Amino acid sequence: MAYGMSELAALVPDVEALTAALDRADYLAEPGLAVACFLALRLPQPLLLEGEPGVGKTEAARAIATVLDSPLLRLQCYEGLTAADALYEWDYARQLLTIRRAEATGQDVADADLFDDRHLLRRPLLRAIEHPGPRPAVLLIDEVDRADDEFEAFLLELLADSAISIPQVGTIRAAVPPAVVLTSNRTRDLHDALKRRCLYHWIDYPSPERALAIVRRRVPESSIPLIVQAVSAVQRIREVDLQKSPGIAETINWVAALTVLGVEQVDTTTFGATLGSLCKYREDVDAVRSVGLANLL
Repeated sequence: MAYGMSELAALVPDVEALTAALDRADYLAEPGLAVACFLALRLPQPLLLEGEPGVGKTEAARAIATVLDSPLLRLQCYEGLTAADALYEWDYARQLLTIRRAEATGQDVADADLFDDRHLLRRPLLRAIEHPGPRPAVLLIDEVDRADDEFEAFLLELLADSAISIPQVGTIRAAVPPAVVLTSNRTRDLHDALKRRCLYHWIDYPSPERALAIVRRRVPESSIPLIVQAVSAVQRIREVDLQKSPGIAETINWVAALTVLGVEQVDTTTFGATLGSLCKYREDVDAVRSVGLANLL
């Protein structure tokens, strides 16, 4: 391949080695996710991660960057995101300054003088393509489902060929193709053309045992009884009909908040006071309260 596959193969020779490396990066990957990450790196092929918010999709990309000891270049998607926002933009202020300098000295300014490397502002996609290596940069295209159809179509060239086109410059191909991770919360369906170019993995809520291990890793100063109680309560909360059930990220935040408060065991008063760490909608808070905080504990 274009980049040092032998070096990458030595770094992550198999799924077990990658799982252990992610563990050292404080990311406990379940077996299916570890396989998907391994194939994404070794094929290589973009990886599309879907799942409910807060289950660890973004953190997976961060952990991969840590394992590779490579930069993480994150593009946060949103409605109205354009290619210029994600790829590049011409520095119009610097171009104007170049024109004025030329006018002051009586020189002509050619297009090549204005549309060159000095006047190019690089956004995450271009920076990922131009990363010199030797290991690939990790390009995180976060919440791609929030972007418009037009931007999704724009991504196809990047995902298929590790290349991008700039009208004034031409096509730029990656010497070291980035490791691309896309995440989606499924606020809308993605097009088949994008999915075809990606490996796919759905990240579900972790089992209670895995959630316990994750929270212990992320909030080591908290007590085990507190973590067990918190994880159990979150499991019960997910059985309530909510707009947004708490994920592992909210569980970690809740345990961290309880630990800062010096709580050893959660009672209904503390539960009610810290419910905002778990529920992000007033309707969800009301729904949890209506079940009875004591029942959830």
